[in-house]
Amino acid sequence: MPELPEVESLSRFLAEHVVGRSVARVYPVAFHALKTYDPPLTALEGATFDGVRRHGKFLDLGAGEVHLVMHLARAGWVRWKDRLPEAPPRPGKGPLALRVRLAEPDGAGFDVTEAGTQKHLAVYVVRDPLEVPGVARLGPDPLSEDFTAEAFAALLKGERRQIKGVLRDQSVLAGIGNAYSDEILHAARMSPFKLAATLSEEDAARLHAVIGRTLTDAVERSRGLALGDLKAEKKNGLRVHGRTGEPCPVCGDTIREVSFSDSSLQYCPTCQTGGKPLADRRMSRLLK
Repeated sequence: MPELPEVESLSRFLAEHVVGRSVARVYPVAFHALKTYDPPLTALEGATFDGVRRHGKFLDLGAGEVHLVMHLARAGWVRWKDRLPEAPPRPGKGPLALRVRLAEPDGAGFDVTEAGTQKHLAVYVVRDPLEVPGVARLGPDPLSEDFTAEAFAALLKGERRQIKGVLRDQSVLAGIGNAYSDEILHAARMSPFKLAATLSEEDAARLHAVIGRTLTDAVERSRGLALGDLKAEKKNGLRVHGRTGEPCPVCGDTIREVSFSDSSLQYCPTCQTGGKPLADRRMSRLLK
C-alpha cells in the first residue's frame, strides 16, 4: 500500500510534470472507483493543473475550481506516460481505472491503475478537498512543522489502544500505514502491543523523533526516482516489515510475525519485546 513517503514522491513527480498543463480528456475506465458525480469528471477537461498536494495518503491535483483527489488504497498506482495511446481505453477487467490525457503537443498523461481482485481505489472530483470524508477527518501530518513532540504527547493521553494501531489511525496521524508503523516501532525499540497511554514522556519524545526521521529518510531515498522505481525502493528500504524469518539488521535475531485476518506485522523480539515472542493471534485460534 502506498504510504506517506510514496504518496509524497508521487505528488512531487506529478507537480513537475502536470502543473501548468491543461487536461484534454479524462477517461473513466473502472466506474466503481469514481465516488462523486457533482462536479462531473468532465469538469477537469479544459482546466489547467495549478498544484499538486498530499493529504496523508491522498493525492490532490488542483485544476482551477476543481480538484482531482485520489486514494490509491492497497494496490493502486499512478503510471506516467510520455505518450498515451491514441485510442480511448475500453472498460474491462484489466488494472486500468482512470486515464488523464494532457493537451497537445505531445499527448502525455497518466494512468491510474489498481491490481488484484479487491478494488478499493477511490477517485473524487470536488471543489474543496475537505469534501472528501477521508481528507476531512485526517489527523496532523507527521512531517508538518506543527507536529511537535508536545503535540504528539497530547494525542497519546488517555489513548488505551496499542501503539501500533494508534500510529495507523489516520484520524490520529495522517499517512502512516502498516509498513512504516513497523519500521518506526523497530527503530524506536518499542513493542507494537504497548499501550499508547503507558508511554512515558521520554518514550513519547523518542517515538516522535523516530517518526520524523523514518519518514523523512524514506522520502529522501525516493527523491528523483521514476514512478516505476518507487515501489522497489520502498521494499528495499524496509528493515523489518515484510522480512519474516530474516535476521534483524540491528541485533541479528530472527524477525517474527503476528498475523491478523487481512494483514500482518513484523518485529524483532530482542530489539522490541525483551526477547519474548508476541502471540500470533491467528495461530492461537487454530490451536484452541
